[in-house]
Amino acid sequence: MAKAADTNKTPAGDVSEDFAALRAVVEGTARAVGDDFFASLVRHLAQAMGVRHAFVSEFTPPQKIRTLAFWSNGKIIDNLEYDLPGTPCERVINGGLCHIPSGVQLEYPESEPGIEGYLGVPLLARNGKVLGHLCVLDESPMPPEPRKLSVFEIFGARAAAELDRLRMEQTLRESEQRLKDLFDEAPIAYVHEGLDTRFIRANRAAIRTLGITAEDVPTMYGRSLIPDTPSAKQRLQDAFASLGRGTDTSGVILELRRKDNGNPLFIQWWSKPDPGGQYTRTMFIDITERVLMEQENLKLQAQNVYLREEIKSVHNFDEIIGASAGLMDVLESVRRVAPTDATTLIMGETGTGKELIARAIHSSSNRADNPFIKINCAALPAGLVESELFGHERGAFSGAIQRRIGRFELAQGGTIFLDEIGEVPADVQVKLLRVLQEREFERIGGNQTIKCDVRVIAATNRDLPKAIREGAFRADLYYRLNVFPIRLPALRERVADIPLLVQFFVQKYGPRVGRRMDTVAADTMHRLTHYQWPGNIRELENIIERALILATGAELKIDADVLPVSADDSERPTPAAPAPAGPRAGEASGLDQVQREHIVNTLQKTNWVIEGARGAASRLGMKPATLRHRMKKLGISRERASDA
Repeated sequence: MAKAADTNKTPAGDVSEDFAALRAVVEGTARAVGDDFFASLVRHLAQAMGVRHAFVSEFTPPQKIRTLAFWSNGKIIDNLEYDLPGTPCERVINGGLCHIPSGVQLEYPESEPGIEGYLGVPLLARNGKVLGHLCVLDESPMPPEPRKLSVFEIFGARAAAELDRLRMEQTLRESEQRLKDLFDEAPIAYVHEGLDTRFIRANRAAIRTLGITAEDVPTMYGRSLIPDTPSAKQRLQDAFASLGRGTDTSGVILELRRKDNGNPLFIQWWSKPDPGGQYTRTMFIDITERVLMEQENLKLQAQNVYLREEIKSVHNFDEIIGASAGLMDVLESVRRVAPTDATTLIMGETGTGKELIARAIHSSSNRADNPFIKINCAALPAGLVESELFGHERGAFSGAIQRRIGRFELAQGGTIFLDEIGEVPADVQVKLLRVLQEREFERIGGNQTIKCDVRVIAATNRDLPKAIREGAFRADLYYRLNVFPIRLPALRERVADIPLLVQFFVQKYGPRVGRRMDTVAADTMHRLTHYQWPGNIRELENIIERALILATGAELKIDADVLPVSADDSERPTPAAPAPAGPRAGEASGLDQVQREHIVNTLQKTNWVIEGARGAASRLGMKPATLRHRMKKLGISRERASDA
């Protein structure tokens, strides 16, 4: 009995040995993680269990085992991979702890030769999934020993926890990498910004859109990309106010400047505070092209409105009428200056056709396909001239409820005609001088410099040198405008053109008022050619229209009380009156005849060469296609001219 009782007791030496083994394993793996942990675990486990082989593995479904650390015969050997079927490990993976005290080779002939004893335990994740197994084996039998089995299971659980942790870390790394790839490669720009707008992270789309480099990101501040304009700053302030309330921004449009080239950049911006409140998560898309198209559309709309207003207005002439020497000199000047971009100053009395000459210069220039924008500087209040010329920003002054594009912007690439330039206020003269010198300006209330490519043609009926002496006009501006001066003769200096002009206006206004005039009375023509015409061509036009309204017969008559002529005026010779004002069938009008003769004379001087610098079209100041059309309309040909 005593002997039997003694056999059931646990010898104190065995207990101490078990604790020593357990302590050795604990201390050997306490500071190790990952591969080092598993290598230390199998080494100390083999020593504690008194076996020659120990390994820890991971399970790869459906039937693969790969060792993570393998202790064999006193050293760590290379890891290996093998199939589960036909091995005791299959029982571990599929059924839990497996202990084969002896006869492993007999039970599993395909297992390692010479192995007699085997002990294995599955490594389970927290969700119960089998991750792998921990195994010890030896060429000697391994009889059941409950204390060692307990130690073995404890470190099986420790190995399972470490393997589970590694798997979770791997999953986390893969997840972070996927998120990083999504962040970096996303087509939409993403930026993490500190509360001071310093960049924390920026993906490739953001780097590309903002014109920065990856090296710029750690030192970049988002606010540094905001231009120094009131509208841009206000948009940023509104966006920050939204963030300060802890609310999402809803597609705020911000105006930026690219860092690499300073070009305008418009983005649609969404931003949300991080839950921790330490930074913001921002995404944006580049809408520069859309915004610039909208701005261009607004510009085109403004031009369209302007052109509709122009169409509603009635121009004095459809063509330049006349063949006097003074007018021919003016047209020659137009022909010479038109192909250049020289600033031109047209001088002449009111009503002499300064705008018509400006249009002729533009139409014959390389800018003919671009806008011709005019502004009458005398027709605007002094306080609005600058706004009309250069535009203004929203809120620039009381009543400026939206941005306005000025005439210089509308004329980009084309010509601007500044009529009555002598009436421009002194403060606007300074800004106008800068445009002529530097080719740039700013809108009122803005600080963004706008480059302009505009040809300037100015006109005045004032004596500018006298205005300079009186301090009403800047001398430096006058010299900038007076690069190529053209003086238009008054109508009293073009007496020979009066009959042609009379006929033109009769043909123009007769159908409008329901009158047909076949002739002009001799005394009427006398008065027309001897009158001083202080209002020049515009006054003549009005007189003819009034006479047509009052006419009762087929002959145009103007009474002396309407058009008085002094005794001195009556001594001037009367030019020959043209043929009847209304052309009869088969006959050319007097105007057509004058044009025909002038074109034929020019063609004969150029030996009937139409195109080229010395051709007739160039001398006449028109395009070759226009000249050919006129020749066809007037029946001009070299053969007919030779027969004549």
